[in-house]
Amino acid sequence: MIGDIHQHVTRSSVASQAFSSHSAYVASFEPRDVSHALSDPNWVNAMHEELENFERDHIWDLVEPPLNCRPIGTKWVFKNKQGENGMVVRNKPRLSFLLKSGFVMGSVDKTLFLLSRGGDTLIVQIYVDDIIFGGSSHALVFSFAEQMSREFEMILMGELQFFLGLPEGTFVHHAKYTKDILKKFDMGDSKPMTTPMSTNTALDITEDGEAVDQKKFRGMIGSLLYLTATRPDIQFAVCLCARYQASPRTSHYQAVKRIFKYLKFTPELGLWYSSGYSLSLRGFSYADHAGCRIDRKSTFGTCQLLGTSLVSWSSHKQASVSLSTTEAEYIAAASCCSQLLWMKATLSDFGLKYGRIPLLVDSTSAISVAKNPILHSKTKHIDVRDHYEKGDIDLIYIVSANQLADIFTKPLEFDAFTRLRVTMPSVTKVKSTAFEMPGASQPTALKEISSRNLEEAGFYGLLRHANGFGTRFVCSHIHE
Repeated sequence: MIGDIHQHVTRSSVASQAFSSHSAYVASFEPRDVSHALSDPNWVNAMHEELENFERDHIWDLVEPPLNCRPIGTKWVFKNKQGENGMVVRNKPRLSFLLKSGFVMGSVDKTLFLLSRGGDTLIVQIYVDDIIFGGSSHALVFSFAEQMSREFEMILMGELQFFLGLPEGTFVHHAKYTKDILKKFDMGDSKPMTTPMSTNTALDITEDGEAVDQKKFRGMIGSLLYLTATRPDIQFAVCLCARYQASPRTSHYQAVKRIFKYLKFTPELGLWYSSGYSLSLRGFSYADHAGCRIDRKSTFGTCQLLGTSLVSWSSHKQASVSLSTTEAEYIAAASCCSQLLWMKATLSDFGLKYGRIPLLVDSTSAISVAKNPILHSKTKHIDVRDHYEKGDIDLIYIVSANQLADIFTKPLEFDAFTRLRVTMPSVTKVKSTAFEMPGASQPTALKEISSRNLEEAGFYGLLRHANGFGTRFVCSHIHE
């Protein structure tokens, strides 16, 4: 037991106080390890409560260890539980018994646990007191469910329908949310536009023009940023307009309204994830050299595909000015390389092994810098060449017209924009009928689902193809 258990403070002893007073009895930080937690009395109390629950539920019996045997340790996991207003209302420690049961912790995601038994695999993901688990064997899944039910006070919620507010399915979209924000900002009756930004748009920090309502402008930007989780086609336009929130002018406001008019034209676009394709991994990178009118910094875009599914994308302004197109393209390739290596490490936890991962770049000079040791020695960025020589990354030239990442770097004409958007296999429109993918043996029925926060459910993003392996997922909740 930790300290004197009879002297700790429980939440019930302060329940009659105001919420602001109650918040003083919980810690706002999440400890790195046990020693860090023991430095705070609130976490000590929380650990006491957890151990008391184990004793009450007869989770274990304390006995002397057998001779000549080394006990297998357990691991504390410390998480803060937050209320609807974001305030920390509960310090939630949990002892993980998975490691001593033969599970292996993910090398990248420390809340991911995998168990291999024979030719079957069981996958477990933990988020505070919610657990999602599934495997290739129904017997293995049910056995794990029974084991967890015996050791913990759990509520088995059945086959997965929602996790972290994210429904299960193969089509992710924000159709209802899109219509809601169009109505919220009085854009429901606006004239539809075919692209999110005109190629003639030239936004700048200027004192000219009439100032607009900053609160409304920021509200519109915030709503659009939330929407980019399922709408990569508006990523660049939204990020560009977001740079002018400090002092928005009429020109900036008109650019944001243009994005809403494009949403009026395409309210039901979303991300389609097929289970009928391979899990090959590839990346695209592109840079618009000196594209920013203010500081002449370059804007680069990257995207990564798992099979035919778009699982990650980005649009960034580079931190420093690039002196040449080659340098800008090389920095973009370096960023994409980092993301691909992270994804490769994460996917390896699921038993997926990769050789050289294709990274498609439309700059022959940037490829030469990465492959040539003399030229490479003059660069100061991530060592792409090392990963090339190690066999992690394979730099491949692609013509600019087929460069998917171009959509994340600058405004495009309608034909080019639409062609790239359609080329991305995941970006499609909500349908209620069967959708036949090229090369599929039979039509696959689409499930119309909505996502509240795609980014916080990365586990789901890596398991979108799980149905292709005959895997079923079950969700459970550890009762408090």
